[in-house]
Amino acid sequence: MEPIQVQADVLSLLEDKIKLIKKGEEAIYLVGPIKLPVNLYGETVEFKWYSWLKSENVTEDFQQVIDQLSSANLAEFQQSSVLVYGDFEYGADALIRMHSICHTGDIFGSKRCDCGFQLKQSLKMIAEHGTGALFYLANHEGRGIGLFSKAMAYILQENGYDTVDANEGLGFPDDSRNYDEAIEVLKALRTKPVTLITNNPKKLKALKAAGAHVSGRTPLWGDVSEYNEKYLQTKVKKSGHMA
Repeated sequence: MEPIQVQADVLSLLEDKIKLIKKGEEAIYLVGPIKLPVNLYGETVEFKWYSWLKSENVTEDFQQVIDQLSSANLAEFQQSSVLVYGDFEYGADALIRMHSICHTGDIFGSKRCDCGFQLKQSLKMIAEHGTGALFYLANHEGRGIGLFSKAMAYILQENGYDTVDANEGLGFPDDSRNYDEAIEVLKALRTKPVTLITNNPKKLKALKAAGAHVSGRTPLWGDVSEYNEKYLQTKVKKSGHMA
């Protein structure tokens, strides 16, 4: 009987932190908020962290969801999350960043791109603004081609290809990212308009087309160096990024 009691205790602690978002015949399970103190340029800033999981199993019986975790091999797949700051649900004005995971830039601090800078700077902008959220999109590596393919694309770039040509040379479109899940989570967390932190007009267009209430955008440039100058120029010349 003891294991049953343990499960009941677990459910009692978790069920109020799980939210079901129905998307057609599929479900998005959103877990949070969870306090997350973040080291931001030497200062500790407390955010609220959420993670979400897409599933074909649509149920409000969250015990079922919990029971399936240990056999779901989730560590072999990627889950996205969001860091929220301030009164995101009701605040009059909020900044958001849809940040695509960049293993090399975000984790290793690679200078081949500006992703690590954009991640930290977006969090700083959101905290200084007072209200906002950073969505960390785990299936967006290399603009949607995955880490292994991105490694191959880097080899092509070292041999004269630019970012767009490298992706296309491997059989991918320039940008294959999808924001549908993130937008469903955004709608679940906030119904008021948001301002998007981006230089990418395609991202702005994609969010608006999917029904997100985006009232405008604010740019994010910086950390230009000899290592990423061509990369940034390609963003402007070929991908249409705005200043």
